[in-house]
Amino acid sequence: MLGIKNYQEKLFTSFQLSERVPKNNFYRRLKEVLDLNFLYKLTAPYYGSSGQQSIDPVVFFKMSLVGYMENIISDRKLVEHCSMRLDILYFLNYDIDEALPWHSTISRTRQLYTQEVFEAAFTKVLQMCIDKGMVSGHTQAIDSAPVKANASMDSLELKVPAESLDEHLTKVRHISAMDKEPMRRKVKENKASKEQQIITANNQELQAIKSRNKKWKKDQDQRPGAKSKHSKYTSNKTHYSPTDPDARISVKPGKARNLNYLSQLSVDTAHHVITDIGAYHADKKDNQCLQDITLRLKSRLNSNGLLWHNLLADTGYSDGENYAFLERIGIKSYIPAHGTYKGGPDGFTYIEEKEHYICPQGKIIPFKKVFYDHRTHTKKKEYRCSSLVCKNCPIKPLCLGKKVKEKKFSVTYYRAEYERNNKRVKSKHGRKMKSLRSGTVEPVFGTLTQFMGMRKINTIGIEQANKVMHMAAMAYNLKKLLKFMGKIAQANKKSLVAFLIRILDAIAAEISLFKPLYFLQKFY
Repeated sequence: MLGIKNYQEKLFTSFQLSERVPKNNFYRRLKEVLDLNFLYKLTAPYYGSSGQQSIDPVVFFKMSLVGYMENIISDRKLVEHCSMRLDILYFLNYDIDEALPWHSTISRTRQLYTQEVFEAAFTKVLQMCIDKGMVSGHTQAIDSAPVKANASMDSLELKVPAESLDEHLTKVRHISAMDKEPMRRKVKENKASKEQQIITANNQELQAIKSRNKKWKKDQDQRPGAKSKHSKYTSNKTHYSPTDPDARISVKPGKARNLNYLSQLSVDTAHHVITDIGAYHADKKDNQCLQDITLRLKSRLNSNGLLWHNLLADTGYSDGENYAFLERIGIKSYIPAHGTYKGGPDGFTYIEEKEHYICPQGKIIPFKKVFYDHRTHTKKKEYRCSSLVCKNCPIKPLCLGKKVKEKKFSVTYYRAEYERNNKRVKSKHGRKMKSLRSGTVEPVFGTLTQFMGMRKINTIGIEQANKVMHMAAMAYNLKKLLKFMGKIAQANKKSLVAFLIRILDAIAAEISLFKPLYFLQKFY
């Protein structure tokens, strides 16, 4: 007989989420493991003693985690998604007839809490991973990646000096022909401070931008987005975003220039757990962020009883001052040096004991002074010999050229630190470390940006961006934790079955019987 299903809503029904959500469901298992009750004490100072009740801090953090686990970056879509999922409602401690918080409440609550609250929640999840033995601590891999900011390149405005805007435009009209036209998109509110709107570039930097702009016009057909008639060369020295003043213009090879934040990530090499993450301005170089990352991460690992010995990073973090800093705090660096580093001129031999160089003709080039190079922002040593030494040298034209009368060159102040680091990098162990780094931190970045809601920052400001990155890292670590616990439970089950089989085999051999209970073998 053909069955026909008729639907009619019941006035009263008996329904329990705990009976509908399977025992092995991800969010059910996560609810059993994750305890965020410490947030009540942590967030209490942000609320008054009277008035309407706010969203539960634990519910806010759980909903935020769901957004990153489900790869949803819109608060509005997140609320809609949660309302349609029984397992998520069970995870949030909401019944099917309870209304979830309004999407704007989530946004306002995110702005209410400071980034210290989010860092504390991230550290709590990291401690859970450490307690389960997932973090070794001795080797950390660090890398960075740009994350798109919530601002458009079309809204960029020109920075102005202390004098009038008209005088400034007359001086730097070469920056972009687009500045002669009205802006294509005007923002309703300029969120940049007066300091962020004032140009800080000197005349030399402006001249460099002028030269770069000429080169742009010459070969712009080779650049991404160049076919657009509105394409122009922009720089952080001359332009700013009124929508998000903390966002900076940056570019990746093969991609168009965009307004981004820089995400700095540290991953433990044992089970690829994220141990540190932070948002930085996108115009910062990696080597400028390394010391800040190291101090924060070292403190976090030490507070959990872990010792950090090895740091793995790519060439972008190479810097003599960083090498010296890491040696002072007892961390071995495995950071390939820049290709520009040579340790001295070609053909010259360095004598460390006497602090001088010997040229190919056997003449001594002595050390003269230590100075700070403002162009490269590095500390250097200068070596220079007398003009009398080079006067009758047979290779003088090749070594000095036509006008120079004496040999003079500078070498980084941290030459010894460079050499020790390079020796470690080129060793057999260093080659293993390089392979370990590329297989550790790079896949984590790919997972965060493609599958865990970090493809774009949906907030405004670097402090808000830092909160977003910490929540994404929390979600990633929790997924790792549940997967690891599942493997441990399965391994324990197999070990128990194997132990029982060995006991039964021993009993059977003792009483001279054939081995019983062969059906247990399938669990082995």
